[in-house]
Amino acid sequence: MPILQTCAHRVDKPGDEQPATLTSGEAMSDIATAESLLAAFNSSFHGKPKAWGHFVESEAEDSDDTNGEMASSSRFAYELARYRRGEVNFTDFTRQTTESLTPLIDAHLSIGGHWWFVHSRQGEAEILTLTLLHQRDGYGVDSDLNIIPAQQLNLGQLMLAARIDLTQWQRGESRQYITYVQDRGNKKLVEAFRQWLGCQEGVNAGAETRTLLKAFSDYVENEDLPEEASREKTDTLIDYANAQAKRGEPITLDELSELVDEQHPKAFYDYIRNQDYGLAAEIPPDKRTLQQFKRFAGRASGVSISFDSHLLGNSIEYDDERDRLIIKQVPDQLKDQIKQRGH
Repeated sequence: MPILQTCAHRVDKPGDEQPATLTSGEAMSDIATAESLLAAFNSSFHGKPKAWGHFVESEAEDSDDTNGEMASSSRFAYELARYRRGEVNFTDFTRQTTESLTPLIDAHLSIGGHWWFVHSRQGEAEILTLTLLHQRDGYGVDSDLNIIPAQQLNLGQLMLAARIDLTQWQRGESRQYITYVQDRGNKKLVEAFRQWLGCQEGVNAGAETRTLLKAFSDYVENEDLPEEASREKTDTLIDYANAQAKRGEPITLDELSELVDEQHPKAFYDYIRNQDYGLAAEIPPDKRTLQQFKRFAGRASGVSISFDSHLLGNSIEYDDERDRLIIKQVPDQLKDQIKQRGH
């Protein structure tokens, strides 16, 4: 992930009653170290609960020379567009951004930190990353091999962090080009940060992932696949979705469909499009939802049963004492077959 520009600014806040102060930095020259830090940051960022969205659209969209970027009413987006057009350099843009973030720290935090900004390229996309990095006490070894106290950046504590896909924003083809950490322990802080970004939540990652898994379960049932084939396709889906979550990339229905069935690469995609699931072409994966998804399957004495684990305890119950599996909502197709057999 080559870094094009990077800069950091320090915000000091001695205590709750004292206002935060800004010390401005300059564009960093040690890009190699910055790239290593960015890789470590991304690893931590991808593991955090996140939300996806887009800049709030402005009521007045009468400018034709901004590639769609000025269609936002966010002050931050306005300044970001100026940087993209070359009207302000990266250092000044990030300094002004940090200045506008200082009141947020005063209102919600008792300590400061370093606002770090990175403009990087990932494949064909350009990405802007901004995050508040706190420091923690640690230890190091000096040139005389003595243990000494050392301040370390705490990448595990990411309360304020966002990534913006500048390429998607400019193209205007997505409603989820902003990704930000959703720290459930600091809801007021996260909400203030979202409002400062001017971000409107575009999709609910958990709900979208659950809908995708429901669509996949319906697809497997509709295809009446053998147990082994069903389990293999389920593993393919989960492996792909988890890999995308780890990379911080969305699940692409086209790509997923090809992986699920190489002989009929459009089968799953066409199935979703022909049903009323309301899924977008790209879905942000929710790791927690994926971890809860598992498919139970078994075959014995002419009986083959398979179902998603989230149904256990709801529409499906297991009676351990009597060794019975109780299905509360029998599929219509199965009911019709049973009724026809009885006549």
